Amino acid sequence: MSRPTFEDFKTEALQRTAVKEQYEKLKPEYEIKRKLIQMRKEANLTQEDIAKILHTKRSNISRLESFSAESSPKISTLMAYAEATGHHLKIDFV
Repeated sequence: MSRPTFEDFKTEALQRTAVKEQYEKLKPEYEIKRKLIQMRKEANLTQEDIAKILHTKRSNISRLESFSAESSPKISTLMAYAEATGHHLKIDFV
């Protein structure tokens, strides 16, 4: 018997109301973190590079990009990170 894929697991889990509600609640935060990592990689920068540009420690950048981080970043931090990777921060409500 083969092990289920992550996608199979996710599809099955999201059929449960409580799981789907929590997933939807966390989705924006995960999207932001995924975008931060994508921007950094597209700019060919390491976490160490970003840390130097932002005058901080690599561990702070790691925490900023971490999906398990307990705190949310300041808007000023997101703006500086975006600028360091050649982007601008745009916030939109839908």
